[in-house]
Amino acid sequence: MYARFLKRPLDFCCALAALLALSPLLLVLTVLGAVKMHGNPFFTQPRPGKGERIFRLVKFRTMTNERDAQGNLLPDDVRLNAYGKFLRSTSLDELPELFNILKGDMAVIGPRPQLVRDMVFMTAEQRRRHTVRQGLSGLAQVNGRNAVTWESKIAYDLQYIEKITLLGDIRIILTTLGKVFKRDGITEEGSDTATDLGDYLLASGKITREQYDRGQQEARRLIAEAS
Repeated sequence: MYARFLKRPLDFCCALAALLALSPLLLVLTVLGAVKMHGNPFFTQPRPGKGERIFRLVKFRTMTNERDAQGNLLPDDVRLNAYGKFLRSTSLDELPELFNILKGDMAVIGPRPQLVRDMVFMTAEQRRRHTVRQGLSGLAQVNGRNAVTWESKIAYDLQYIEKITLLGDIRIILTTLGKVFKRDGITEEGSDTATDLGDYLLASGKITREQYDRGQQEARRLIAEAS
């Protein structure tokens, strides 16, 4: 009953209430972001949602668009400035996703929306995580977030979709708030950003270079079709 009929209306009401309550903070972060990032403070990216329908996820930008002499983006650790690190460590960069929840692209709680280039490397069983709306937070996020392995993250996602309850979602929300205050598990140890699934599988020898290239090509095709 909750998952089928009540979760979506509650998500909408919670997102709307949060946007109204946090509107002063959102305004401040928008202005600060425009200054610190030297331009557009928002970052959008295609992500696979429910039914693997690709939507545009919106976040506050945490990396600048600095480029080298040839016009190529500089490495992540160079473009991730102090302000961006602050946004990530406090999870404030995630706040604009409340608009995605209002639109129905996302839920408050659910599997986190991964990149399209991550989805294409998942098995058919792992891709069942896309049978529900992706969430602002989820079971994987309260059990390690980016500090756990890809296998563990997806296992938590599959565990969540098997039994979605109001009490379970409330428990995840409360635990998420505690994690945010502790700034726990934001990135992998020794890394500024989380490793893509395809890169992880290639580096660990679980897929070949040919499979990796084929997956990247498939991701680009899906994004182009959704544009």
